Amino acid sequence: MRVALVHDWLNQMGGAENVLITLKEIFPEAPVFTSIYDPDAMPPRMREWDIRTSFLNRIPGITRHHQAFLPLYPLAFEQFDFSDFDVVISNKSGFCHGIITPPHTLHLCYCLTPTRYLWNTNTYIAREGIGGWAKRVLPPVLAMLRVWDRLAADRVDRFVSISTAIQHRVHKFYRRDSVVIHPPVETTRFATDAPPGEYDLIVSRLIPYKRIDLAVKAYTQMGKPLVVIGDGRDRAALERIAGPNVRFLGRVSDEELPRWVQGCRAFVFPGEEDFGIAPIEAQAAGRPVVAFAAGGALDTVIEGVTGTFFHEQTPDALAHAVQRLDHMTFDPQRIRQHAAQFDTTAFKSAMRAFVEKAFVEHQAHIHQAGWQTKEVG
Repeated sequence: MRVALVHDWLNQMGGAENVLITLKEIFPEAPVFTSIYDPDAMPPRMREWDIRTSFLNRIPGITRHHQAFLPLYPLAFEQFDFSDFDVVISNKSGFCHGIITPPHTLHLCYCLTPTRYLWNTNTYIAREGIGGWAKRVLPPVLAMLRVWDRLAADRVDRFVSISTAIQHRVHKFYRRDSVVIHPPVETTRFATDAPPGEYDLIVSRLIPYKRIDLAVKAYTQMGKPLVVIGDGRDRAALERIAGPNVRFLGRVSDEELPRWVQGCRAFVFPGEEDFGIAPIEAQAAGRPVVAFAAGGALDTVIEGVTGTFFHEQTPDALAHAVQRLDHMTFDPQRIRQHAAQFDTTAFKSAMRAFVEKAFVEHQAHIHQAGWQTKEVG
């Protein structure tokens, strides 16, 4: 198979970019098509890749302010030529699923999420604190992009979703079925036989929708030790409402992070995420998770086995879940075994098998269509 990979933009590292790196490991010869690419902001290994950018990459300053050019992204992805490839895999949270592929080329979309700011515009505007003229101009622009986004989804041959929650959104917004293949997690980095410590832990960006405020308020009320790793625009506000039992560490190195995860008593996950890597990392260390019962956590946490849920996003509901946890018994080995199914090796195996099977079926369909055309002729 001649495979190509497509990614929305390469100007910052995050979960989507980690997925892309793993896809590149599965298909090392595949070139990467993307709208923009900032080598200085990305891992050095990417400089060895065959990365093909759109015309947007020639706009001065776009890698630092890419959101300002949202209306141009559909055109950028539609102009790529994939006639030399058998399979194209788009790694999508934005617009890259809108590529146009020829009939013989199989287009598989690994959907991290239907584009959030298009399908949940009001929440996005409120969450980002957008006001003034932008609040008036943005909704009609996003409405036009939403129409394109919906039609572009029809160009995809097959969808793969990262979680059951995303599978439901793909069906609701795009009217398309999909299979679920969970994203890769490096679980072996966090494995340990060491006993748990005395503190509970959060690892997160400190921004509004992560709902770290719920945990800070709950733990301040309970007086239990909580360590918060991560940074963001909410940090100062969170520190103001936190008691002395809540400790903020800011960002920690990749080498230091496993030690903090392995040393915690439990991991706290108060927001609603499309999937959620951090709870899997905690479970890989044998630590139970206290999670809000929504989104990807419903795929990754088993009530009473690998953690416990709270069902309302309030400090009291979270506090009650933590207090329940105090009286529950967990088997660290059972938790680690559960986490192993989300390991990078499992993702690679599942994704490779899916691509190969889909390619064979697509080839058979093309062959059959060819014979039918000949018979009609």
